[in-house]
Amino acid sequence: MSAMFEELDYAPTPIGAISLRRRHILALKTDVFEILLGEEHLMSSLFTASEVALADLGIAALSGENLDVLVGGLGLGYTAQAALAHDAVTRLMVVDLLEPVIRWHKEGLVPIKTELADDPRCRLLQGDFFALATSKDGFDAHRPGHQYDAILIDIDHTPERLLHGQSEGFYTADGLRDLKRFVKPGGVVGLWSDEAPDAAIIALLAQAFEEAWAEPVVFANPLQDGREMTQAVYLGRKV
Repeated sequence: MSAMFEELDYAPTPIGAISLRRRHILALKTDVFEILLGEEHLMSSLFTASEVALADLGIAALSGENLDVLVGGLGLGYTAQAALAHDAVTRLMVVDLLEPVIRWHKEGLVPIKTELADDPRCRLLQGDFFALATSKDGFDAHRPGHQYDAILIDIDHTPERLLHGQSEGFYTADGLRDLKRFVKPGGVVGLWSDEAPDAAIIALLAQAFEEAWAEPVVFANPLQDGREMTQAVYLGRKV
């Protein structure tokens, strides 16, 4: 059995101290990896269904091959990993604000080791997703104005429960329209939420996109005797 608790890394960042830790849950006989910002839990390897669903549902809403996908928010890497599992995805960029998170993937400290860093289809970019979304040139300095088939965002807890002030103003009709500039016709934007679908968020997406809908993601919580939890993936399509 592994050690009961281990802090794998701790680093200051512009939005507070971030840490990566591993703890062993005896009842489940498994190790769990967690990312914390201060005392706030950002992600756990025990709960990944909706992160995976963000990629799967977003890509399922597309047609064609040679898909070019952008993921906002790296975390433990499950959304990016799920995107790369689709053969149609030939290029993936992942934008994360925090250098330590990208370094953890390059050093193999996360459960998926260096899988993303080693995949030639994947580029890990340190940057402010929300600032890039409102910029003139977009997310890739080498391809100004470049458009993506899908932009999938897993940063804030919900569009109403923000991780940090850098996303203030993004979850508005104007903010989403700014992002829409970098989506190909027929492409989608996906938003992850750790709460059940909310009609108000669908309505917000509908102000910027021609089609908008939500998909519930239901999974069993192993820490609560399998009690069902419901989270959501919101999708908006540019026609």
